[in-house]
Amino acid sequence: MKKLQKHIAQCLIAGIVAMLPVGGLIITVGYMESTISGSGLSKLPFYFPGFGLLVAALFIYLVGLGITTFIGKWLWTRVDRILDKLPALGRMYQTLKQILGYGEGEDAIFYEVVLIPSRDFRAEEIGLVTNRVTDDSGKAKLIIFVPGVPNPTSGRLIVMDKDSVKLLSMPVNESLKALVSMGKTDIDLKSLKPSK
Repeated sequence: MKKLQKHIAQCLIAGIVAMLPVGGLIITVGYMESTISGSGLSKLPFYFPGFGLLVAALFIYLVGLGITTFIGKWLWTRVDRILDKLPALGRMYQTLKQILGYGEGEDAIFYEVVLIPSRDFRAEEIGLVTNRVTDDSGKAKLIIFVPGVPNPTSGRLIVMDKDSVKLLSMPVNESLKALVSMGKTDIDLKSLKPSK
C-alpha cells in the first residue's frame, strides 16, 4: 500500500511540475483573451479574434523585459519577499520556487550546476547536483540529476566522483531556462568554479 501511495504522489508531483509552465501560459493567454473579448475592446475597429493572444504575448514579453533590468530585479525582489511571507500561499510559493530552481542554500532541491561527460564520452551534459555523499572509502561523491530536454522533469539520476565533474558558476534557474529553451539562452561555460 505504501508503494502505491508513493507511486501516486511521485506521479502527481511530476505531473504538476511538468504542467506548471504550460498550464501557467495557457491560463494567462486564456484569461487575457476572454477578458479582452468580453470587454468593450471587442467593439473597436482594430479588434480581431485572437487579439487577447497578442496582448498576452506582449504582457509576457514586458514582464520578462522588466525582470531583466536593474529596477525590475529590485522590484521583483520586493514582490518575492512579500509572496514568501503570505500565510499558506507563501509556503506553496516557496515550494514552486524550489522546484523551478530558484531555491537557495542547503534547502534547495538543486545545489549547483555541473558538466559531466556524456555516456559515450564524446560530449558533455549539464547536470544538477541534488546531494553530496561519501562512499565507504571516504571518497566524495555527487548525486546528479541529468534533466531531459526540453522537459527537465524527465531525466536520470547518477552518482559520480566529485573530481570527475566540472562545477559551473551558472545559477540553477539559468540552467533550467537553457534546458527548456533547448540551449537558446546564454550559457556561460567559461566561468568554471574550482572544485571544493
